[in-house]
Amino acid sequence: MADEVVLLDFWASMFGMRVRIALAEKGIKYEYKEQDVFNKGPQLLQTNPVHKKVPVLIHNGKPVCESLIIVQYIDEVWKDKSPLLPSDPYQRAHAKFWADFVDKKVYEVSKRVWTSTKGEEREAAKKDYFETFKILEGELGDKPYFGGETFGFVDLSLIPFYSWFYAIETFGEFNLEAECPKIIAWAKRCLHKEIVAKTLQDEKKVYEFVGQLRKMQGLE
Repeated sequence: MADEVVLLDFWASMFGMRVRIALAEKGIKYEYKEQDVFNKGPQLLQTNPVHKKVPVLIHNGKPVCESLIIVQYIDEVWKDKSPLLPSDPYQRAHAKFWADFVDKKVYEVSKRVWTSTKGEEREAAKKDYFETFKILEGELGDKPYFGGETFGFVDLSLIPFYSWFYAIETFGEFNLEAECPKIIAWAKRCLHKEIVAKTLQDEKKVYEFVGQLRKMQGLE
């Protein structure tokens, strides 16, 4: 019996982009169902009743939630195709640590920048944003990718944020490349990978979406 794979997602979600990249990397065919994140439908609420968020992967009728857990699930189920995580236990743990860092720090500091309005608040958010990416630059070092010579789990976890860089830089009034050139060079290497370039969303379209979010939150 063929696997039935459905992805509940939202086009601009950096977390959803992770899953889309993982599915493409494994060559898995799936049905994509765009969700209205402002007016959540019954399928999303039923399959992710705890967090009520995208993405949700539904595999043969069984839902899996939270993007990093979904990516690990994909890697374990379709293990014969393009591994996403290292086979060595220590390297796996190391990759999971840095993906978790991206989840907990990068999203938080990014949101603080694009939701900030006051001078001091914005400067503090920018400072934390740069510090977070400098930590990631330190981990990247002189390697082409976070795991070494090939695109892997940590790269997959972080690269979707690239779609949001333009919006964050514009609303934060700064240039990330000037502060963290290694991160931008790394992102451009990732974009040479066709499935990454095809999955990441247009930065100007994301910028317009973030502008709408700011208006909805009374920030403009």
